[in-house]
Amino acid sequence: MHLLIAAAGSGTRMGADCNKLLLEVSGKSILTWTLESVKSAKSIGWIGIVGQPVDKELILSIVDELHVAVQWIDGGDTRQESVQRGLNALPRDAKHVLIHDGARCLVEPSLFDRCAELTLQGTAVIAATPVVDTIKKVDGNGVITDTPDRSHLWAAQTPQGFPVPRLKEGHIKATENNWAVTDDASLFERLGWPVKILESTPSNIKVTTPFDLSIAESILDKRSEC
Repeated sequence: MHLLIAAAGSGTRMGADCNKLLLEVSGKSILTWTLESVKSAKSIGWIGIVGQPVDKELILSIVDELHVAVQWIDGGDTRQESVQRGLNALPRDAKHVLIHDGARCLVEPSLFDRCAELTLQGTAVIAATPVVDTIKKVDGNGVITDTPDRSHLWAAQTPQGFPVPRLKEGHIKATENNWAVTDDASLFERLGWPVKILESTPSNIKVTTPFDLSIAESILDKRSEC
């Protein structure tokens, strides 16, 4: 299975002056934890890291320490553009791909394998967890307009798996129509293509803020005790 790791973000919401994936949590960088999980997965045979050129040297030094073979891919100005560049850099024989946010460093190796299994069957799939909070929809003035039934709501995560030809087609159509999406499943949704949910755990958080960093450290410390 081919895997693209989105690693082209910044540390803006983290309040950091560098790529947040380079920040340390429980003695290792966020990216190190992510790559260690990828390395332990049984299904991943090719890894591409999509990052900003300014981070290339530091990221590849992390890769070298872990003795992981990766393909470096220069990212774009947005996640959407970065993924599109990643797709264009896949080997010609790639028929299926998993896409994972590098900041989800608590991902378990088995989740990659479960997503890969479904993706190889031809299913577009995303890891997700049921929403437990009551969600409110509001208007531009902050006034509540609706309370969706949370039994139908799921919080999207990564990895997400897709057939490569269809995902490439989705990105081409997004460019043609100036669609801006925050994950690749949204492209399939807009085009009426089915995407299946694969239940994950709430611990598979995306480390975005200092609070997330504290949560990640707590979880990783507890895992090390087991």
